[in-house]
Amino acid sequence: MGRRAGSRLPERPIPRDEEAAKALKKRTLTNLYNARPQWLDDAHAALDAAVASAYGWRPDIADEDALRALLALNGGN
Repeated sequence: MGRRAGSRLPERPIPRDEEAAKALKKRTLTNLYNARPQWLDDAHAALDAAVASAYGWRPDIADEDALRALLALNGGN
């Protein structure tokens, strides 16, 4: 299961034709985050909840509180 050590994926996706090449050129992270589809919001929420759980924080911890706690854990003020 999964890739074997040493196996490589292509450097970049290879479009099958000119139409696909034009569509692929528009597929950027900027465009994805500007569109902000629901599945992406859901993925970020799930990741935030998993990180909070791993640190023993409440799931709705505010970003500033999480950053403050991380700084304290890493020897910051």
